[in-house]
Amino acid sequence: MKGKNKARIAIIGGTGVYDAEQLEVKETIKMSTPFGEPSGEIQIVDQSGIAVAFLPRHGKGHIYPPHKVNYRANIWALKQLGVERIVSPCAVGSLQEKFKPGEIVVVDQFIDFTKKRDYTFYDGPKTVHISAADPFCPELRDVFAKEGKRLKIPIRPSGTYVCIEGPRFSTRAESRMFRNFGDIIGMTLVPECQLALEQEMCYVGLAMITDYDVWAEKPVDAATVLKTMAENVDKIRKLVTSAIPKMPVERERCTCSKALEAAGA
Repeated sequence: MKGKNKARIAIIGGTGVYDAEQLEVKETIKMSTPFGEPSGEIQIVDQSGIAVAFLPRHGKGHIYPPHKVNYRANIWALKQLGVERIVSPCAVGSLQEKFKPGEIVVVDQFIDFTKKRDYTFYDGPKTVHISAADPFCPELRDVFAKEGKRLKIPIRPSGTYVCIEGPRFSTRAESRMFRNFGDIIGMTLVPECQLALEQEMCYVGLAMITDYDVWAEKPVDAATVLKTMAENVDKIRKLVTSAIPKMPVERERCTCSKALEAAGA
């Protein structure tokens, strides 16, 4: 393991949703992987008195759009640092009237509509068919849902995330179709969450709703998304800061650490 400060928890920050600027940086680590370079240097930061690895998903200055993020390198690098649990804040649009802008969704399911990403670490000769029936860590989901409720943050304990390729937004026809399947829509969850599972890491997705997708009357635009993020980013920061110390040290209430056993690996 590289690095002096061991971090068993990581935050993969989305630009505008979560960053490490307000945290004390203990160490900065440059990693390389068999899958190329991660999105950026990994900072070991002090989060509520706990050493946490922070990695900007889109790189410093948002240089990687969703379809160009090196998800395999990011997850591999965090695993090599000894990370066991990943907290992943992101921004999403709403596909349902009752899922309102400003709310946070603790994602429990996803539907993958991406097209050309690297979805696995097992490209051969060994093949692994990992189970994704319940792709997110139930223990972490429970911790964040309960903490959000305690803090009186508008939070939903479950929701289905439709992941699209990007970087464009949906057409109206696509958005109306996606409404039949999911609750929220974004561009970064897949394959990030399933790669974490292949590395037997616990993963929780915290999706901040910034807008109604284009099934609604007013089409979504980047300016609206950024405005809502700015107005609500403190909710995510408050939730993460409060929930991280409540994560149990031992992973006993989930099977994430045994994901490859179930896949026959």
